[in-house]
Amino acid sequence: MFEFLKLIPFSTIFIFLLAATISFSTSLVNRLLTNPEKSKAWRKEISEWNTELREAKRSEDKKRTEKLMKKQQYILKLQSKMMWQSMKVMLLFFVPLILMWQFLGGFYQNTPIAFFPGSADASGVITIPLIGMQFSSLMWWYVLCSFLSGTVFSHLFGLVSVE
Repeated sequence: MFEFLKLIPFSTIFIFLLAATISFSTSLVNRLLTNPEKSKAWRKEISEWNTELREAKRSEDKKRTEKLMKKQQYILKLQSKMMWQSMKVMLLFFVPLILMWQFLGGFYQNTPIAFFPGSADASGVITIPLIGMQFSSLMWWYVLCSFLSGTVFSHLFGLVSVE
Protein backbone atom coordinates (compact mmCIF):
# COMPACT_ATOMS: atom_id res chain seq x y z
CA MET A 1 0.00 0.00 0.00
CA PHE A 2 2.77 2.46 0.89
CA GLU A 3 5.27 1.13 -1.64
CA PHE A 4 5.26 4.50 -3.43
CA LEU A 5 7.10 5.90 -0.37
CA LYS A 6 10.11 3.87 -1.48
CA LEU A 7 10.41 5.88 -4.70
CA ILE A 8 12.31 9.13 -5.03
CA PRO A 9 11.03 11.94 -4.67
CA PHE A 10 8.31 10.55 -2.36
CA SER A 11 10.85 8.96 -0.02
CA THR A 12 12.89 12.17 0.05
CA ILE A 13 9.86 14.30 0.92
CA PHE A 14 8.45 11.78 3.42
CA ILE A 15 11.68 11.55 5.43
CA PHE A 16 12.05 15.34 5.34
CA LEU A 17 8.50 15.79 6.68
CA LEU A 18 9.05 13.08 9.30
CA ALA A 19 12.28 14.70 10.51
CA ALA A 20 10.63 18.14 10.57
CA THR A 21 7.64 16.79 12.52
CA ILE A 22 9.85 15.11 15.09
CA SER A 23 12.04 18.23 15.40
CA PHE A 24 8.94 20.37 15.84
CA SER A 25 7.58 17.99 18.50
CA THR A 26 10.81 17.82 20.47
CA SER A 27 11.26 21.59 20.30
CA LEU A 28 7.69 22.18 21.45
CA VAL A 29 8.00 19.71 24.34
CA ASN A 30 11.38 21.18 25.21
CA ARG A 31 9.82 24.65 25.34
CA LEU A 32 6.92 23.43 27.50
CA LEU A 33 9.02 21.38 29.95
CA THR A 34 12.01 23.67 30.34
CA ASN A 35 12.64 27.30 31.09
CA PRO A 36 14.94 28.66 28.35
CA GLU A 37 15.49 31.96 30.16
CA LYS A 38 16.63 30.18 33.31
CA SER A 39 18.86 27.84 31.28
CA LYS A 40 20.42 30.81 29.50
CA ALA A 41 21.15 32.51 32.84
CA TRP A 42 22.66 29.29 34.21
CA ARG A 43 24.86 28.84 31.10
CA LYS A 44 26.06 32.43 31.41
CA GLU A 45 26.86 32.04 35.12
CA ILE A 46 28.74 28.79 34.54
CA SER A 47 30.66 30.28 31.62
CA GLU A 48 31.66 33.35 33.63
CA TRP A 49 32.79 31.17 36.55
CA ASN A 50 34.88 28.98 34.22
CA THR A 51 36.47 32.03 32.63
CA GLU A 52 37.31 33.57 36.00
CA LEU A 53 38.74 30.29 37.28
CA ARG A 54 40.93 29.86 34.19
CA GLU A 55 42.23 33.42 34.53
CA ALA A 56 42.93 32.96 38.24
CA LYS A 57 44.84 29.73 37.61
CA ARG A 58 46.74 31.24 34.69
CA SER A 59 47.81 34.26 36.77
CA GLU A 60 48.56 31.90 39.71
CA ASP A 61 46.34 33.96 42.02
CA LYS A 62 45.83 31.40 44.78
CA LYS A 63 43.49 33.56 46.87
CA ARG A 64 41.15 34.19 43.96
CA THR A 65 41.35 30.53 42.89
CA GLU A 66 40.39 29.36 46.38
CA LYS A 67 37.50 31.83 46.49
CA LEU A 68 36.21 30.56 43.14
CA MET A 69 36.65 26.92 44.15
CA LYS A 70 34.27 27.50 47.07
CA LYS A 71 31.59 28.12 44.45
CA GLN A 72 32.37 24.86 42.60
CA GLN A 73 29.64 22.79 44.31
CA TYR A 74 27.05 25.41 43.38
CA ILE A 75 28.28 25.39 39.76
CA LEU A 76 28.12 21.58 39.66
CA LYS A 77 24.51 21.75 40.90
CA LEU A 78 23.65 24.22 38.13
CA GLN A 79 25.23 21.91 35.55
CA SER A 80 23.25 19.01 36.95
CA LYS A 81 20.00 21.01 36.71
CA MET A 82 20.80 21.91 33.11
CA MET A 83 21.48 18.28 32.27
CA TRP A 84 18.16 17.22 33.81
CA GLN A 85 16.37 19.86 31.71
CA SER A 86 17.61 18.25 28.50
CA MET A 87 17.19 14.69 29.80
CA LYS A 88 13.45 15.19 30.40
CA VAL A 89 12.80 15.61 26.69
CA MET A 90 15.15 12.83 25.69
CA LEU A 91 13.44 10.37 28.04
CA LEU A 92 10.04 11.11 26.46
CA PHE A 93 11.21 10.58 22.89
CA PHE A 94 13.84 7.84 23.23
CA VAL A 95 11.70 4.69 22.96
CA PRO A 96 9.37 6.03 20.22
CA LEU A 97 12.38 7.10 18.14
CA ILE A 98 14.06 3.70 18.54
CA LEU A 99 10.86 1.99 17.40
CA MET A 100 10.51 4.40 14.47
CA TRP A 101 14.09 3.69 13.37
CA GLN A 102 13.48 -0.06 13.59
CA PHE A 103 10.47 0.30 11.30
CA LEU A 104 12.14 2.71 8.87
CA GLY A 105 15.29 0.61 8.68
CA GLY A 106 13.25 -2.42 7.67
CA PHE A 107 10.96 -0.53 5.30
CA TYR A 108 13.75 1.33 3.50
CA GLN A 109 16.33 -1.47 3.56
CA ASN A 110 18.60 -1.07 0.49
CA THR A 111 16.33 1.66 -0.87
CA PRO A 112 17.68 5.05 -1.96
CA ILE A 113 16.01 7.94 -0.17
CA ALA A 114 17.93 10.83 -1.65
CA PHE A 115 20.94 10.90 -3.92
CA PHE A 116 24.09 12.46 -2.53
CA PRO A 117 26.94 13.83 -4.62
CA GLY A 118 29.78 11.33 -4.62
CA SER A 119 27.58 8.42 -3.61
CA ALA A 120 29.28 5.27 -4.83
CA ASP A 121 26.29 3.14 -5.71
CA ALA A 122 22.69 3.46 -6.86
CA SER A 123 21.33 2.18 -3.54
CA GLY A 124 22.42 5.39 -1.84
CA VAL A 125 24.93 3.67 0.46
CA ILE A 126 27.85 5.95 1.13
CA THR A 127 31.22 4.52 2.08
CA ILE A 128 33.58 6.85 3.94
CA PRO A 129 37.06 6.48 2.39
CA LEU A 130 39.90 5.13 4.56
CA ILE A 131 37.50 4.17 7.35
CA GLY A 132 35.33 1.87 5.24
CA MET A 133 32.24 2.78 7.28
CA GLN A 134 28.96 2.65 5.37
CA PHE A 135 25.90 4.82 5.90
CA SER A 136 22.60 4.53 4.12
CA SER A 137 21.06 7.55 2.52
CA LEU A 138 18.14 7.09 4.95
CA MET A 139 20.36 7.95 7.89
CA TRP A 140 22.18 10.80 6.14
CA TRP A 141 19.02 12.36 4.76
CA TYR A 142 17.19 12.09 8.10
CA VAL A 143 20.13 13.59 10.03
CA LEU A 144 20.49 16.44 7.54
CA CYS A 145 16.76 17.22 7.60
CA SER A 146 16.64 16.88 11.38
CA PHE A 147 19.52 19.32 11.93
CA LEU A 148 17.98 21.83 9.55
CA SER A 149 14.48 21.70 10.99
CA GLY A 150 15.75 21.38 14.58
CA THR A 151 17.75 24.57 14.19
CA VAL A 152 14.78 26.44 12.73
CA PHE A 153 12.34 25.28 15.43
CA SER A 154 14.81 25.86 18.26
CA HIS A 155 15.11 29.48 17.17
CA LEU A 156 11.35 29.85 16.67
CA PHE A 157 10.62 28.51 20.18
CA GLY A 158 13.38 30.61 21.75
CA LEU A 159 15.35 27.60 22.91
CA VAL A 160 18.62 29.09 21.70
CA SER A 161 19.68 32.68 21.87
CA VAL A 162 21.03 34.67 18.99
CA GLU A 163 23.62 37.11 20.25
